[in-house]
Amino acid sequence: MNPSRRILLASSLILALTKSGLANADDKIPVAASFSILGDLVRVVGGDRVAVTTLVGPDQDAHAFEPRPADARTLLATKLFVTNGLSFEPWATRLAQATGYRGATVVASKGVKPIPSGAPGNHGSHRHETADPHAWQDPENVVLYVRNIAAGLSGIDPQGANGYQANAEAYAKELRALDAWAREQFAAIPLDKRKVITSHDAFGYLAARYQIRFLAPQGVNTDAAPGARQVARLIEQILREKIKAVFVENMSNPKLIEQLAKDTGVAVGARLYADALSSAGQPGSSYLLMMRHNVAQLAAGMKLN
Repeated sequence: MNPSRRILLASSLILALTKSGLANADDKIPVAASFSILGDLVRVVGGDRVAVTTLVGPDQDAHAFEPRPADARTLLATKLFVTNGLSFEPWATRLAQATGYRGATVVASKGVKPIPSGAPGNHGSHRHETADPHAWQDPENVVLYVRNIAAGLSGIDPQGANGYQANAEAYAKELRALDAWAREQFAAIPLDKRKVITSHDAFGYLAARYQIRFLAPQGVNTDAAPGARQVARLIEQILREKIKAVFVENMSNPKLIEQLAKDTGVAVGARLYADALSSAGQPGSSYLLMMRHNVAQLAAGMKLN
């Protein structure tokens, strides 16, 4: 039985349980976020008025996620569902439809100017969608994310609206401070040295913001398997351009990057966090920590080029 039908069959029982009192005991507003980065942003904006559940957790790949009946139960018990949009998590729409979810939905990337998949800076050969969905890699886009989240929370909880908006604007200042710091880190590196190898094309917005060239054996979707010819061309390019900044991501299979490093004689740098936060206690356990970790590691790697 396919996952959508399994969810649909379970949803009637789940809905009955939900209506019979399966709500948050502390009366916080229940909110579901599609993946860990959004979950962190919702917690920042919502503060102590919300209880956030993340469907795709830390170190997990939202591209390959398949919802389970337990996720239907989570969604039906919430009043707001926050998704990324830009075709990042098509399973989220199917889950909402299969369960008959009637709560509010926020598409966090609303208003973002998308860049094409494979735009300058992204050089993987796979073209999963016409738009690159990883818009959170540009801190200025995340200003829009938190404002959209604040608007969504205000819609279901008007009494908390002033607090949500204040939290979003305070966080926007932190995001702009992050952006200024990142610019300083990369400004010290000549443009012709700003070249990086990563697991898949998740950094197009960061590339465009800070004038970095990313090369990857996979495309935007981590399900895409690179061909032997593509990998061979990438090895030739690494050797020709003497690229030493090679990184693997926390939710990717490291074998391909490790093989590239072995074939070219370069060392694999510290793990980056692209589509998912890290677990607690690791360098990428929040959006701000994730971005500062990634920028520091990328800058250090590019200085070796």
